[in-house]
Amino acid sequence: MNRKITDLWVGLFVLAGFGALLVLALKAGNLASFNFSETYQVLAKFDNIGGLKVRAPVKSAGVVVGRVAKVAFDDQEYQAVVTLALDKGFQFPKDTSAKILTSGLLGEQYIGLSPGGADAKLGAGDKIKSTSSAMVLEELIGKLVFDKAAEGKSESKDGK
Repeated sequence: MNRKITDLWVGLFVLAGFGALLVLALKAGNLASFNFSETYQVLAKFDNIGGLKVRAPVKSAGVVVGRVAKVAFDDQEYQAVVTLALDKGFQFPKDTSAKILTSGLLGEQYIGLSPGGADAKLGAGDKIKSTSSAMVLEELIGKLVFDKAAEGKSESKDGK
């Protein structure tokens, strides 16, 4: 009888361990934040989305107000089209602007919404007209190196 109880506890402990690993895997894959509230979809076009991924958070004032539902490419305008699924509980003015931001220096990318002052609200299928693309770290470093190299050339010409 004692052996059966020990086996039962070991089995429950192993099952709890598998459950913890599943939750950890879902958190790491940004899939653990299941949201069953009603949403409405809004489109935004960006020149460069950097490393933005589907299911990335959409935040306003630091509060998650939705998720990125889809990322596509418009081959007519050569821009990335991002579909945002915003919770119906959050209504934004039509002149809201969207920026692709990064959590920390090398953290995950998310979309930040800055509400405007219009009376009319965004609805399902509307487009956010004012957008700012992602800052790509490689481009910034390349620009810095290029500027320093150009600065060094102008100093060597002045010194002759």
